[in-house]
Amino acid sequence: MTKKSPVARLRSERGVTTAEYAVVTAAGCGFASVLIKLLTSDFGQSLLKSLFELVMKVIGI
Repeated sequence: MTKKSPVARLRSERGVTTAEYAVVTAAGCGFASVLIKLLTSDFGQSLLKSLFELVMKVIGI
């Protein structure tokens, strides 16, 4: 088994970073779409309302 030099190893893994960014971006978009769908539903609206009222009680307003 031959060892690759550090430069050769970096050159062979150059596209890995781009692929990782693509996967993270796709996961972020998927999570955002689920979150938007949840928060625009009736359940999400009531959840936000109750959370807001709880925070206002804790603050004392």
